[in-house]
Amino acid sequence: MPLITLTSDWGTRDHYLASVKGKILSLMPEANIVDISHDIPPFSLKEAAFVFRNSYTFFPKDTVHILGIETEESGEHPHIAVLKDGHYFIGSDNGIFCLIFDDPPEKIIELTIPQDTDYFTFSTRDRFIRAAVHLAGNDPIEALGTGREELTQMIHFEPVVDQDTIKGMVIYVDNYENAITNISRELFDRIRNGRKYRIVFRGEEIKSLSDSYADVNVSYIVALFGSNGLMEIAINKGNASGLVGLYVDAPIRVEFY
Repeated sequence: MPLITLTSDWGTRDHYLASVKGKILSLMPEANIVDISHDIPPFSLKEAAFVFRNSYTFFPKDTVHILGIETEESGEHPHIAVLKDGHYFIGSDNGIFCLIFDDPPEKIIELTIPQDTDYFTFSTRDRFIRAAVHLAGNDPIEALGTGREELTQMIHFEPVVDQDTIKGMVIYVDNYENAITNISRELFDRIRNGRKYRIVFRGEEIKSLSDSYADVNVSYIVALFGSNGLMEIAINKGNASGLVGLYVDAPIRVEFY
């Protein structure tokens, strides 16, 4: 059964999501459509990339993924189809793909297939679906357009590191208001090298990492590495982002001594 995923900033209140699903099923009734998320903040490529890169690898090979964020086409940001690690991706080359992938994809195709309408504000419905159905039907990606050498780049905000400090930042706030940072367990362990440490943010200080949220009492602040391998700051059964002021881009510092 062909598998197509959808990720967007459309929400569920309007007609956008329903019209996309309806058109997919009209062209490919046997398709299995999976929603990754439609609650991405409007135009937030970085948050969309975070959600998507922590999701798509759990899908089987040959899945077709449609990314419906900032999809208006321009000379700088053409529509593309991408093959990477056995998965297919369709979206606008606006920088989101370089935030998702750690290394270059095997194939990048700039779409030349025409849109289904003369309107240019809803590319997902009027163009991406045609490409997705093509790929889900096991047709070659090369038939969708012309080859492209590389992806449009967008700056990754990597932690700043010296011998005794890691300076990171919050990159995502989840539905529980846990503040997820760009500090990985691998980086933390490498710089720590067995030393004591303190995690400093917004006037708070934590001197130990926990294994789970319940390792501290209810309403207490906890720092841990989540299932994605990234350090996060949370409150057991509370809302760390709102209560502590840890919003996206808030600084987090780890000091070793």
